[in-house]
Amino acid sequence: ALAPKSNAVVIAIGEATADVRRGKVGTVPPWLRDAHYQGAAALGHGKGYLYPHDIPGGVAEQQYLPDALLGVEYYRPTSHGAEAAWGQIAERLRGARSGERLGLPEAPEQAAGPSAQEKSP
Repeated sequence: ALAPKSNAVVIAIGEATADVRRGKVGTVPPWLRDAHYQGAAALGHGKGYLYPHDIPGGVAEQQYLPDALLGVEYYRPTSHGAEAAWGQIAERLRGARSGERLGLPEAPEQAAGPSAQEKSP
């Protein structure tokens, strides 16, 4: 047993399960609801869904949790070992979902600044 120990995931699952049992679940946002059946579009299901695979960085600035769970964070990683790195990644992803940049490298033409043609009047 050389790795630091953590039960952060066990605690997170327990807290989430307790919320479900208490009825603290809310409703699934309409853009995440199944839109593959006849009549779904009329209900607004799937409308406004952002496909993360089509977004630079692969993270959509979109709400995934029901309103009743906004701001709830079940998984709180420790600062021990590899979990500390996972915690930093989780924080970056939370920020990206709320509109912060992921810190992706700029495209070479953007990093170099304006070209000579763009500088001249």
